[in-house]
Amino acid sequence: MDRALAPEQITRSRRKSWTVGLLALAALVGAAVGLRSLLHTSVEASRIRTAVAQTGPVENTLTATGEIIPAYEQIMTSPIRASIRRVLLTPGARVRPGQAILELDKSLTQIEYEKLQDQLALKQNSIEQLRMKLDKNLYDADISDQIKLLNINRLRAEVEDARRLLKVGGRTPEDVTRAENALRIAQLEKKQLENDLAYNRRSMGASLKESELQARIEGTNLKVLAQKLRQAEILADRAGVLTWVNENVGSAVNEGEMLVKVADLGSFRVEASCSDTYADQLRTGLPVIVRINEVDLRGLITQIKPSVQNGTVKFAVSLDDNRHASLRPNQKVEVFVVTSRSPQAIRIANGPAFKGKRKQFVFVMGTDNIAHRREVEIGLTNFDWVEIKSGLQPGERVILTDMSEYEHVDQLTIVNQ
Repeated sequence: MDRALAPEQITRSRRKSWTVGLLALAALVGAAVGLRSLLHTSVEASRIRTAVAQTGPVENTLTATGEIIPAYEQIMTSPIRASIRRVLLTPGARVRPGQAILELDKSLTQIEYEKLQDQLALKQNSIEQLRMKLDKNLYDADISDQIKLLNINRLRAEVEDARRLLKVGGRTPEDVTRAENALRIAQLEKKQLENDLAYNRRSMGASLKESELQARIEGTNLKVLAQKLRQAEILADRAGVLTWVNENVGSAVNEGEMLVKVADLGSFRVEASCSDTYADQLRTGLPVIVRINEVDLRGLITQIKPSVQNGTVKFAVSLDDNRHASLRPNQKVEVFVVTSRSPQAIRIANGPAFKGKRKQFVFVMGTDNIAHRREVEIGLTNFDWVEIKSGLQPGERVILTDMSEYEHVDQLTIVNQ
């Protein structure tokens, strides 16, 4: 049989229920307040950077690096094997056309030149002797031919006399045959002599031509060596600045070894390089922006090197203003290759808020210092600008600071302090 609970026990049970209910209610209120604080948070204005959307051109660019080099740089090499006797100018010196820069010891080459001169003179003398011998042989052969002709005429007359005497009984048929054979032998000997004369003329003519050709080759070699001796006078052929010189006095240099660099610092160009992942996007004629500190210079790609080295592609840039005051030799610069362009677009300054995605969220400033989270579509981008395809209107202000830590909130309160 059940018994009724005591009043004190009932009171304790009720109090326990009320306590559990109050704790649950407090937890719900705390969660609501916490969620509200998550969805509505604030950030100090000094911690953010903003920019206003505007209308203007946007160029899509590839990032590269470059180096300013003189548009014209003359490299002088040693034309002969020699040694450095004296250095007349040091790097950094300005040079005038015709001014001596470096002096080489040319004694060994001078001896070689004189040796070639003697060999050429000897060859020319042998040619003259061969020509005289040819003339003598031709003259002797001609005289022998004339003598042989006179002998043939005499034998022909003897044959005629023998035939007449045979008719009157003064000679025998054998005498006539003997005279006719002697005439025939003389005629064959004359043909042989003429054939030998023609052969000797051709043979000695070929020998003479060969000797003359050899002499011509040696004469050409002599001219080449004479030209090299003249070039061994290391002179500047135009005005410029001496950027490098081999200052190792007394050291031997081989033919073709670099001695001097002279640059014309009045105009410049850019040697640039970028990752080979962009190689298929590069082509000659593409516009280029060269950034020197805060100065932007325009130019065009004029040459792309065909080979890839260490994962980079090199290309040459011709500047529209290659005499700009900001240009300095060997200066490192930023290079941006323009691959496409939108002439009239909604654009905003580039910043950490843009992650390179086609669609992403940004915070757009509204009234009462409230920034709202909004999705935008990104178009062309470069170092300076981002094209906004949709999601923004000109005149709206966007937070450029990286706001990744607030990606869970829909709006921010900007606090001015």
